[in-house]
Amino acid sequence: MILENGSLIPWFLSVSGGYLLGAVPFGLVLTWLAGYGDIRKIGSGNIGATNVLRTGNRLLALGVLILDVGKGGLAAALAWWFVGWDAGVFAGTAAFVGHLYPVWLGFRGGKGVATGLGTFAAISWPVFIGMALVWLAAAALTRRSSAGALGAFMALPLLTAVFGGRATESAIAVPYWFVILGFALAAVVWYKHRANVARLIQGTEPAISFSSGSDEAES
Repeated sequence: MILENGSLIPWFLSVSGGYLLGAVPFGLVLTWLAGYGDIRKIGSGNIGATNVLRTGNRLLALGVLILDVGKGGLAAALAWWFVGWDAGVFAGTAAFVGHLYPVWLGFRGGKGVATGLGTFAAISWPVFIGMALVWLAAAALTRRSSAGALGAFMALPLLTAVFGGRATESAIAVPYWFVILGFALAAVVWYKHRANVARLIQGTEPAISFSSGSDEAES
């Protein structure tokens, strides 16, 4: 048992609700509604905002990005409000997993960057700010969006260690669980970006651009 006391029912509802919210494929839904067809048949086939940008509709891509960030933040914030901060962390994490592996799409989704950032924006703004700054620095230095995403999540375990004060006061009895979670999320994002990592090493990763057919670091 990870809880020292209390019912598991609110936790179950928080985590399952977070997953179902995260599994909503906004990229697929919005591109279909906008008349572009199935986004999975465009570009890299990913449902994230970067692939939506390949339609040439920047406003649509921005909308998908906001919604993907928002579903992680909303899942975390609601669970925090009704159950507690630690439940908010896991609800946001469940939304992150839902975005990566949505049940509605045969468990083939995005890469989790936007939803992960949204989760930390809700549960720990210092961690979010730290990740955002690392993303901006890495992306600016390399002109590669994927490098920014990889850098941001590489910094996540350190940021959770530095700004994990709430975790020591939570109902979860496992020591350093917040840092362990940081490592786990970072590992998943790096795994989902393994093709980008290979291209970065080879020097073939596309540079950041706001035109159709650009960078392939998906959200």
